Amino acid sequence: MTESLLRVEKGHAEPEELAAITAILMARAANRSGAVAPAHGRSTAGWRRLERTPGFRAPHSWQG
Repeated sequence: MTESLLRVEKGHAEPEELAAITAILMARAANRSGAVAPAHGRSTAGWRRLERTPGFRAPHSWQG
């Protein structure tokens, strides 16, 4: 008995169907390994969360 990389959980898949899904998965894996996303200069968000702002703002504040 040979060990299989794919297993059909429900129903029955023909060998051609397994070959097609294997080809798709291999093509996606090959595409992913070659393209590494470049790192951006900033690792934090450029906006602030409202719950982290102080509760009181002076009446003459521009942040109104």
